[in-house]
Amino acid sequence: MRFMRLEDVAEELNVKLPQVRALVKSGELPAIQIGGRGMWRVERVELENYIQHRYAQARDEISDGSE
Repeated sequence: MRFMRLEDVAEELNVKLPQVRALVKSGELPAIQIGGRGMWRVERVELENYIQHRYAQARDEISDGSE
């Protein structure tokens, strides 16, 4: 599946739905609105990019000793 509902993203990341909505609202996790009801969808590749970015941030924090 190319596009994921925010509920699916929350399940994948093992976080609560409001946390995913905050990531989308901040622009940290790119998403698009579809349909008349404005339902949000996250492309799977964007979720994978977000995860890789977070791994890189964690590595940088650990190497800087700011963990």
